[in-house]
Amino acid sequence: MAEKTIMLCCSAGMSTSLLVTKMQKAAEDQGKDVEIFACPVAEADDNLAQNKIDCVLLGPQVRYMENEFKQKVDGKNIGLAVIDMQAYGMMDGAKVLDQAYQLMS
Repeated sequence: MAEKTIMLCCSAGMSTSLLVTKMQKAAEDQGKDVEIFACPVAEADDNLAQNKIDCVLLGPQVRYMENEFKQKVDGKNIGLAVIDMQAYGMMDGAKVLDQAYQLMS
């Protein structure tokens, strides 16, 4: 079991899959024990209910759902943010990983 768990949500879970791979590589390079996975927003509730999630990052294409997600994580000590659009576009796994860790600290 990883020390931290980060869930990335986007419309279908596809576009964030490449970012997950790059984040996992960055975490490995930094010696961080973290589980990172992507899912479509339709599966977010199930994942929040079944897993210990420390941070939820929303893809820029679902930023309009941020308030809905704030309600889902309210009072659960789960970091939440929209992924930095430039980091997302560049698929900068290290930068997005840093964003997640700032939310979890």
